[in-house]
Amino acid sequence: MSRLTGRDPSLLRRINSTVVLRALRGTTTPSALTLTELVHATELSRPTVEGVVEDLIEAGLVAEAADEPGGTARRGRPARRFRFRAEAGQLLGLEIGPHRVAAVLSDLTGRLTGSLSREVVETAEADARLERIRATVAELLRRTGTARDTLRAVGVGTPGIVEADGTVRLGTALPGWTGLPLGERLRRSFRCPVLVENDANAAVLAEHWKGAARGVDDVVMVLAGLSPGAGSLIGGRLHRGFGGAAGEIGALHLLGREARPERLLSTTDEPLHPLDEAAVAQVFARARGGDDRARRAMDRFLARLVHDVAALVLALDPELLVVGGWASGLDGVLDPLRAELERYCLRPPRVALSRLGETAVATGALRVALDHAESELFTLEETEPAR
Repeated sequence: MSRLTGRDPSLLRRINSTVVLRALRGTTTPSALTLTELVHATELSRPTVEGVVEDLIEAGLVAEAADEPGGTARRGRPARRFRFRAEAGQLLGLEIGPHRVAAVLSDLTGRLTGSLSREVVETAEADARLERIRATVAELLRRTGTARDTLRAVGVGTPGIVEADGTVRLGTALPGWTGLPLGERLRRSFRCPVLVENDANAAVLAEHWKGAARGVDDVVMVLAGLSPGAGSLIGGRLHRGFGGAAGEIGALHLLGREARPERLLSTTDEPLHPLDEAAVAQVFARARGGDDRARRAMDRFLARLVHDVAALVLALDPELLVVGGWASGLDGVLDPLRAELERYCLRPPRVALSRLGETAVATGALRVALDHAESELFTLEETEPAR
């Protein structure tokens, strides 16, 4: 492989293009800038900026901005202004879960342009579940008038231990999920990168981006579900662990906690079925209404949740614990959870419910896709593909 140097014209063009795109994107929202403003922002020469802008216009990433309505009248021809074309591509975030699949669509800044979800039966096999998500995507693209070939990246959030290539090494929450080459299967439907992430990891990215964890860089998010899982940010970076299994607290029942959620939440002698958020919410409502059996079921559930969460809190010492999944939006969860964490943790974190609720996983998957697109458009260093 040839060595890249500062004299390599292709490298210089890439550097200059990236610098100009960064300036047009802005730190928070895209900006419309004149050539003179771009020269000052990038510290490049005017001829270089002119050439880069023309190249980016040809590539479809930059366009001339329309004059702002109601602007101050000026003598002579106004200076041309240029903007980053957020509509130059679309990003897709997918959730594939036990009871539903969901898809969210955005432009290249992460601004949502459409969303759609569909229920799926818990017992659906892998092929049926994949067909459900494909049909949901097709309908969303049709409703929004989005051409499939405009997609620049697809992020996916799903339960299980996910390897770098998108293979689910272990996934007990969905039938036929263990060993499934999910990334490979989904790539057949798209002409862009498909990046698969564990659902709890996706959810914590979403809460950090748009939810309860905005501005907080040390966060644990727990998804209370069929098999509780957790995603963690340490110093603002997602912590997956060596083999992608960090946060799989659902396995803690093997350490002397054999009772599974459907038993813990049962108010009869039979396991709670179907085991979904609606059923759990009903148990919690009955507990608040004074039903003794429901109260005992809720107490068992919270005790198990605290047992699982305390292990992570003691290990990672997060500033914030975000609770989602079944517990998201269920009244009465936070106070007993805080009280129990006070008993077990040396420095209990702040505790908050997910602000994104059932949209957290799909939103986090979209964040994964956005990170990948931004790494291609706005970074220079060679990095491993985002996941």
